[in-house]
Amino acid sequence: MIRPDIVVFDLGKVLVDFDYSIAGRRIAARSRMSASEVQDYIDHSPLLFRYETGLMDRRQFFEEVRATTGFEGSIDEFAQFFADIFTPIDRMLDLHARLRAAGVPTFIFSNTNDLAIEHIRRNFPFFSQFDAHVLSYEHGSMKPDAKLYEVVERTTGRKGHEIFYLDDRIENAEVGLARGWQVIHHQTPEASTARIEALGLLGK
Repeated sequence: MIRPDIVVFDLGKVLVDFDYSIAGRRIAARSRMSASEVQDYIDHSPLLFRYETGLMDRRQFFEEVRATTGFEGSIDEFAQFFADIFTPIDRMLDLHARLRAAGVPTFIFSNTNDLAIEHIRRNFPFFSQFDAHVLSYEHGSMKPDAKLYEVVERTTGRKGHEIFYLDDRIENAEVGLARGWQVIHHQTPEASTARIEALGLLGK
């Protein structure tokens, strides 16, 4: 095995867990839709894709959700309901801390939006402990679009086997693999930690 230079982490379901049904219930309590209808609308309309690729800003996203659901609250209330859906995955944060202690540069690579990132940045100190973040809404593209992987390579100054990448979605991991990255389809903290230990990234 070739020792990579850097480790690139997906965010959702790798470093933090999330549950959009929490947002669905909170928004539904102030709207004319049921919780399941709100969640289905957010999950299956093009709306979230447009927001997470930067095609609309938070005000436009809020106005479209409000028009469809009848949400009666303010944009600040909506922001809290929509973004406060995350819990840290402690075993993975421990792994990241061990990598940092070993001097390994680390990066976040995520399909996400500015409301989520604002909330995570404010509430989870680990987020600031990465060398850089490549976030879909800032670059007009979402994984598994190869253009966003090119942004990672430009941002990190690394290519091919120099990059080790963890993602919970197989289609996203496969694009990295096709670019020559070292990749793990993340499923458990234990398996990902064992792979990184085997690469010699955590020292002795």
